[in-house]
Amino acid sequence: MMTDRITASHLKRAAIVYVRQSSPEQVRNHGESTRIQIGLRDKAVAFGWRGPVTIMDDLGTSAGGFAHRAGFQHMAAEVSLGHIGIILCFEASRLSRNSKDWAQLFEVCGHLDTLVADLDQVYDLALPDDRLILGVKGSVSEYELSLFRQRSQAAIVAKAQRGALTFTLPAGLSWTPEGQIELHPDRRVQQAIRMVLDKLSEFGSVRQVLMWLRDERVPLPTLERERPRAITWRLPTYRMVLSMVRSPFYAGAYAFGRRESRTRVVDGRATRTSGHHKPMARWTALIRDHHPGYISWEQFERNQRLLEENTHMKGTMARKAGRGGQCLLAGLLRCARCGHMLHVMYGRRGYARYECRQANRAEAAPRCIGFSARRPDETVSAEILMVVQGRALAAAIEAGDLAEQHHHAQHRALALELEQATYHATLAARRYEAVDPDNRLVAAELEARWNAALQRVAELEGRLTTPGRVAPRSVPAVDRDTLESLATDLPRIWDAPSSEMRLKQRIARLLIHEIIANTDDDTREIVLVLHWAGGRHSEVRMPRPKAGDHRHRTGPDAEGVVRRMAGAWPDHDIAASLNRLRLRTGAGNTWTASRVNSLRQRLRLVDYDETRATPLLTLNQAADRLGVGSWVVRGLITCGLLEATQVVPCAPCQIDPAMLDTDAIRTAAKEVVQGRHRRPRSRISDVHTLEIPGI
Repeated sequence: MMTDRITASHLKRAAIVYVRQSSPEQVRNHGESTRIQIGLRDKAVAFGWRGPVTIMDDLGTSAGGFAHRAGFQHMAAEVSLGHIGIILCFEASRLSRNSKDWAQLFEVCGHLDTLVADLDQVYDLALPDDRLILGVKGSVSEYELSLFRQRSQAAIVAKAQRGALTFTLPAGLSWTPEGQIELHPDRRVQQAIRMVLDKLSEFGSVRQVLMWLRDERVPLPTLERERPRAITWRLPTYRMVLSMVRSPFYAGAYAFGRRESRTRVVDGRATRTSGHHKPMARWTALIRDHHPGYISWEQFERNQRLLEENTHMKGTMARKAGRGGQCLLAGLLRCARCGHMLHVMYGRRGYARYECRQANRAEAAPRCIGFSARRPDETVSAEILMVVQGRALAAAIEAGDLAEQHHHAQHRALALELEQATYHATLAARRYEAVDPDNRLVAAELEARWNAALQRVAELEGRLTTPGRVAPRSVPAVDRDTLESLATDLPRIWDAPSSEMRLKQRIARLLIHEIIANTDDDTREIVLVLHWAGGRHSEVRMPRPKAGDHRHRTGPDAEGVVRRMAGAWPDHDIAASLNRLRLRTGAGNTWTASRVNSLRQRLRLVDYDETRATPLLTLNQAADRLGVGSWVVRGLITCGLLEATQVVPCAPCQIDPAMLDTDAIRTAAKEVVQGRHRRPRSRISDVHTLEIPGI
């Protein structure tokens, strides 16, 4: 080495030994390179430095320019401050693999008279020849890295495109010695994965599947981090279930290059992040029907569409999955004017509206359309029921069969778990019996493990035999006769309060692809164009509700009774008549005097005035005038001896007082008391009785 370039000025400053390896694997597997680099401390001492500083912060960090190297930054800062006399490294590529870093470092070293040394020579960056040599070495190392990457990446891609590249497979799949992919030989692993994928079709949501698995305490297989081929069982997390649903390997496809790395500038430096999902069209390799799978490729594509529909916060152009709530068509309606999906807006007392608000949010433009959700939901529900009515029986029987299959699958999963736990308990027993009894330290530990395994077996046996859990049923949960009765009364089941809105939304999405919504301002109608899943289109129209036309409005039958009786009868008598007719308010409540009064005020009907009331008597008033009980007067009316009128059925009887003053009526009243008149015919006049449909 040319040690004559080292002067006293250099020796007054510190010496740095820079140590770096490109990856953690190199640090673990190539320790000799690390030892050689650390050995440069001896050379620094031989040059005349005492106590050289060794920087090892960048072990396992690439120098390609994307990773943050704290050690290199610290070294460059010390050089810039003039504290460093010499930098010792294994070779120029150890300092940097990109021209930006080493060019800046060499520029500063040349100005501040800092030397750079490797295994062969000491370089003075102030000299043009030395600077040229190090520059060439840096460029060669940068080109060398790019060439290595290009060749290795091309080889990996070529091997992956023919399905020969081996890597760690997800749980449930394994490589054969011949390089083929097969299902995991453990039947419990296979059954658990099939259960997860089947439950997704049943629940329609990854989170719902996760909640069911956690509630039932069903563990899932996963790969151990330290031993990639070993299977361990633990309660699932959201990421575990989502990875199973997204993996194309479970659909029998070989895939490679599903994720990519992205580069962005952070604090003035290029930063690369990995693990970003790519669209399926941009995958490096995709070979369908490559190996046996747990589901078909068509089912895998349906699952991916389901995941996209469940992401409600990513865009408003695609239809979304139903998440419950009060509105049946949430996520299905598309605006005919701008093409965006309609939003659901909730108000007081459960009021809901569909509105197109995207243009208003983005550009402060007027809202396209908006209307109440009640009538569109009811209209589309009627269309759906009309479509499925003919196939309701077959669907009900199939649903019962699926429920039974899911129950047996759950029981099978627990039985396989019990079988494996029994094996582990037997294995623990054999290990305990094989140990020397005098070696109590080992025997005590093996005995504790045996007891834990037996407790696990007892727990699983208890879960298998607990009534109402997953014990096998001797008879089906729902028999065929019950299913037939339910299928013939599908509208009542659909409208029942116990029917979940989320289930009805899923049914609607199975039958309808989307609905194009618009409003006709000339005819004041809501226009819906239903795009059915089979390709057929149909248009339905419904009038837009007017002011005061809402679901809690009093029905026409009750309004007719109030209009007929208002003014002639007090509010409490009107309320009693309405209750006897079994009529209810718009909110479903019984009638009271205050509610009748409120309805009269809205209909602008007159109040009751005794001074203007007709001199007719009620049944009780007539009984008081005759000095008999009310049942006697009712008997006279029943026998046809006394005429009485009613404004509406169940209203109070109206009797002319002049008829009560005759001797014939008084004599007849005595005979009724004595039981002589038993004529069943009634002569209650219905001349003034209001005809109400349905009553």
